[in-house]
Amino acid sequence: MKQPWTKQEFEQKLREKSELYHIHHPFHVMMHKGECSVEQIRGWVANRFYYQINIPVKDAAILANCRDIKTRRSWIQRILDHDGSMNDDTLGGIEAWLNLGEAVGLTREDLLEEKYILPGVRFAVDAYVNFARRASWQEAACSSLTEMFAPEIHQSRLDTWPSNYPWIEQQGLKYFQMRLSQARRDVTHGLAITLDHFQTREQQEHALNILQFKLDILWSMLDAMSMAYHYEQPPYAHLENRPSCHKGIF
Repeated sequence: MKQPWTKQEFEQKLREKSELYHIHHPFHVMMHKGECSVEQIRGWVANRFYYQINIPVKDAAILANCRDIKTRRSWIQRILDHDGSMNDDTLGGIEAWLNLGEAVGLTREDLLEEKYILPGVRFAVDAYVNFARRASWQEAACSSLTEMFAPEIHQSRLDTWPSNYPWIEQQGLKYFQMRLSQARRDVTHGLAITLDHFQTREQQEHALNILQFKLDILWSMLDAMSMAYHYEQPPYAHLENRPSCHKGIF
């Protein structure tokens, strides 16, 4: 029987998954270098919005499966971060992403109607939500640990977009600023749950597979966007009158 890793070793194994984070995807590398066209940026923002609106749905599924009151008290903040609070004027993540959409030239109506969502993106995001519904709350919490790598990706956009894409209105970048601190707070909580729950070597290796599943989700989303917006091979491209989500974003 394999001996379990120490918590320090286990955490290191989890963090080593950063090599597979979608910051290394060719589409994101291209975006970071300022090589994306207006349509490619709009396509990314429009499709990523489907992920954004499903984050609180995923978190609600985790809460529904969680019998631990302390965890629920902490985890519910994630929903408020994205949906916004009814008790104050704090900008929620979904509203901030809508502002980003407008900053790149999309309309709120088109975003909310999911007009440009590619089927590959939809399938990937839906798979993540369905996983959170079926898994234990500890497993679903583990899947959220891609947030360990998120501050770097958000900071890179804040650092490079103003010069690489000066046509994007600067107020649209508020989402990335918000997530710098929120993601670090969420990682502290999610990591503690994972390190405490997955104790045997078999459980720890299972946790690594869960994190890999989430990394696959994020990578697959960019695969779908690359086909549509970089290689110009959207779904059903052979049809002249194909659905609007498979046409160009102007």
